[in-house]
Amino acid sequence: MPFTPRTPRVVAARRLQRRREREATGRFLAEGPQAVREALGRPRTVVELFGTPAALDRYADLAAAAAGADVPVSEVTDEAVEALTETVAPQGLVAVCQHLDVPLAAALARGPRLVAVLAGIRDPGNAGTVLRTADAAGAAMVVFAGEAVDPYNGKCVRASAGSLFHVDVVRERDPAAVLASARAAGLAVLAATGYGAEDLDDLADAGRLAAPTAWLFGSEAHGLPGELAEAADARVRVPLHGRAESLNLAAAAAVCLYASARAQR
Repeated sequence: MPFTPRTPRVVAARRLQRRREREATGRFLAEGPQAVREALGRPRTVVELFGTPAALDRYADLAAAAAGADVPVSEVTDEAVEALTETVAPQGLVAVCQHLDVPLAAALARGPRLVAVLAGIRDPGNAGTVLRTADAAGAAMVVFAGEAVDPYNGKCVRASAGSLFHVDVVRERDPAAVLASARAAGLAVLAATGYGAEDLDDLADAGRLAAPTAWLFGSEAHGLPGELAEAADARVRVPLHGRAESLNLAAAAAVCLYASARAQR
């Protein structure tokens, strides 16, 4: 019989919706076929796959891939999937995954040319969207620094649209340590701020974006802390040619990351 919301393994998985439980177990939930597909593409990440009979039939390739990787595949009721997910219309698949954390030094040792640092970004939707954008622009590493949101928060995982499984995810409580380590690894450190002294287009025209770069992004509400922005090699603003007061975080991050990606190519 399919597992129900009261089945012990479903109950244990549902607890992963709480950060405390995620930290204690080193596990998190990824819901929907896109996230499950990308998670299965990263070896030794998925530890169990839950699916309704209809979803396991519809996404038989994912069920087969999980079984082929010795991942338990468990049938669950619609009610169990609703208990495990946080979306209005769940798609019937939920994977229990291992945390993906990579130590800061190990990630930098791989020689990334483009890095996004999320400094104190607390909104999970914004954080997941910036992570997805960084992946699309070719960044190999995303750092959640300071009091940033948990990257394994359900909304953050969903907003990343699978990109969480493509990049090195680093969590570092000390933003200053991130800057120092990035510089030691040969990266220029650029702070994105609406009040920056340097114009992004001017940096691009001068060829300064072609170097390996770590971009610092702050929260949409408060921006980067002043001391962190001052510690960067340059404080950079995205030029506004119209009458808009500002760009939101995701849009500004996309402009900055793609400017570097273009210059580096």
